[in-house]
Amino acid sequence: MKVVILAGGLGTRLSEETEIRPKPMVEIGGYPILWHIMRHYAFYNHNEFFVALGYKGEIIRRYFLDYHFMSRESITVELGSGKVEMSGNEPAENWIVHLPNTGQLTNTGGRVKRLQSWLHNETFMMTYGDGVSSVNLDALLRFHKERGCIATMSAVRPSARFGTLELENDSVVSFAEKSQIKEGWINGGFFVFEPAIFDYIQGDETVMEADVLEQLASEGQLTAYLHDGFWQCMDTLRDKRYLESLWQGGGAPWKLW
Repeated sequence: MKVVILAGGLGTRLSEETEIRPKPMVEIGGYPILWHIMRHYAFYNHNEFFVALGYKGEIIRRYFLDYHFMSRESITVELGSGKVEMSGNEPAENWIVHLPNTGQLTNTGGRVKRLQSWLHNETFMMTYGDGVSSVNLDALLRFHKERGCIATMSAVRPSARFGTLELENDSVVSFAEKSQIKEGWINGGFFVFEPAIFDYIQGDETVMEADVLEQLASEGQLTAYLHDGFWQCMDTLRDKRYLESLWQGGGAPWKLW
């Protein structure tokens, strides 16, 4: 199934990193978070990607243009003729990656609308280029088909930013650091959309969340796949450091491959 990844935002809350690169190219374990997201989809055999570019999109294009070459053990270049010889293992990722420019200031819905001619009349998946998860994409797709709605989103419980206390009077009964919030679900991305979604998107100014998803919800056309497992967006430098610590510790919960 075709996968849309929104990768055109400014990423202003991660300005320490995004002044020089788009947020999807901020690295975890030496690889852009975009690569981690794509590896997740590829694990479930979804290998054709449409990365909707905007802010500093040329950096993402350069990364994929160079990927095949940079993954090889040795490269020999004849400068006079331009002949290139490569040796060593080829990249493990057998992906098709489309890199359309969807505009510098286009909103989330507008970016998807600009891909309509690429996606044709097919069901497709979509997510954001700044969050990783252990969501079971096979189960998500089955859920979507069973419900028969236009759109399905993964609903997640975010991690608490600070430790939680259970108190009795002025005594601490229990303390839990960075616990999972027990109530309240939020949009975790990892969507499945039917092509009818395009009828709800007017143009570049359309916001997928506020304009499209709210209208679908009011019409009973938006379902929520509840994911109780790992999910983490990378909004801040703190988030980046947390994800890096999980990766370096060998226990990254989103690493299914």
